[in-house]
Amino acid sequence: VIGFGRFGQIVSQPLLARGHTIAFIDTDVEGIRDGVEFGFKVHYGDGMRLDILQAAGAATARAIIIAIDNKAATKRIAEICKAEFPLVPVLARSYDRTSSIELVHAGVDYQIRETFESALAMAEDALVRLGCEQEAAADVIVEFRRRDAERFDLELSGGLYAGRALI
Repeated sequence: VIGFGRFGQIVSQPLLARGHTIAFIDTDVEGIRDGVEFGFKVHYGDGMRLDILQAAGAATARAIIIAIDNKAATKRIAEICKAEFPLVPVLARSYDRTSSIELVHAGVDYQIRETFESALAMAEDALVRLGCEQEAAADVIVEFRRRDAERFDLELSGGLYAGRALI
């Protein structure tokens, strides 16, 4: 996992709960110190450096998760990982739709916009609190996901929205 911040720590918890071993890479000395204190294996270094990725075990990893919040660095790390470790799945945190498209073009196996799912969960709860039946609220969210996926596919293929990220 590249990035030992909030996102990286949250994504790691279910994996650790299922017995997976995780090596983290981060540059935040204080965060690393805290992580080591709690028993995490955290390497100090820049995830854009091949030697750091190799030292953390990327070549033999079963998956690489890019959990940092820097769009340019995320894309560069994805490109390095796909070039150097082509058989290792790469999953990436994306900032927005444009970043997601760039990550797909970089070859990531999975990308997710960092606020997308939490925003949809909040919208669904808000709909219910505003009087919408739970099932109807869930249906609205399903429809929103479908339309969002269609727009994403259009942008990905250079269609109608190309060059203009909506969300």
